[in-house]
Amino acid sequence: MEESKKSTYVNAELSYTRNLGNYENIKINLGVQDYVRDGENVNAAMDRVYAFVEDKLITKMEEIEKELKG
Repeated sequence: MEESKKSTYVNAELSYTRNLGNYENIKINLGVQDYVRDGENVNAAMDRVYAFVEDKLITKMEEIEKELKG
């Protein structure tokens, strides 16, 4: 791998806040940092990392919603 790609990192962070009422909230923060991999440019790496974080955030939101309805 090219040295410049090893030192090029992309980072994606997302958060979700669910208002529970009565001044209570649940907040989820997820983030990933990764490097640009072989065959990728920075935009492709960012899209890959963002999609991963977005998918994980949706999964965690669904788990919490299920638990709250429990």
